[in-house]
Amino acid sequence: MKKPFPIVVRGGGDLATGTIHKLYQAGFPVIVLETANPSAIRRYVAFSEAVYEGEWTVEGITAVWAADFAEAQEILEDGKIPVLIDPDCKILEEIQPQVLVDAILAKKNLGTTMDMAETVIALGPGFTAGVDAHLVIETQRGHNLGRVLTEGAAAPNTGIPGVIAGYGKERVIHAPAAGILQNKSKIGDLVEKGQTIAMIGDVPVTATLTGVLRGLIRDGYPVTEGFKIADIDPRESEQKNCYTISDKARCIAGGVLEGILMRNRGSFIWKK
Repeated sequence: MKKPFPIVVRGGGDLATGTIHKLYQAGFPVIVLETANPSAIRRYVAFSEAVYEGEWTVEGITAVWAADFAEAQEILEDGKIPVLIDPDCKILEEIQPQVLVDAILAKKNLGTTMDMAETVIALGPGFTAGVDAHLVIETQRGHNLGRVLTEGAAAPNTGIPGVIAGYGKERVIHAPAAGILQNKSKIGDLVEKGQTIAMIGDVPVTATLTGVLRGLIRDGYPVTEGFKIADIDPRESEQKNCYTISDKARCIAGGVLEGILMRNRGSFIWKK
């Protein structure tokens, strides 16, 4: 018989981490499912780093890599968050979550269905409430960010990053070639426009703006041409933001928590 379990979250990137962090703070045991090679840009605030480092702490809360559900239970008992490599959700053969949150933010549905849990919540484009998930959370910046949708789809992906200090698409850097990334800078560094922040083979990756390198994919990561690899914040005074969960992630997390309470209203039971 499958064991009942409160919440499973697919994805451990920076936006997913905002949700995971908030659910943990609200007292919910959470299991995180990730791929074997996460590609988070804002790595310092992404629990997915536990896949590489064994464990990773974000704002005082620690996630730990787990080999299986038994080990995940031990990590939960230790007051931490287990992260399993399980992109296909095979753990659902062992447990029946009351809530499953798809926080992959792939801009499309990578296999989440409404029968995976009593409540299935999905973040952002690629999902329609009542079809792919019971609830969908809006992730596009603006008036509806974090809104809980009980019907209809989230706004389609625009491909344009949020504007900070007047800069939008210029903030994001994509790989100019395919190959293995070799970082020359690190997250939190102040960089100048045109400065080489990484190399892909003999092709330099240069800063598109002067500012704070807020995100940079892991050194040694194999990238394809056009792959998103870095993020610059033009506000040099906001260097500290590299190490904390963003306003967007927290807003989305609030929508997830609201959705969970809307559908469950205190009915969570977790049996070991």
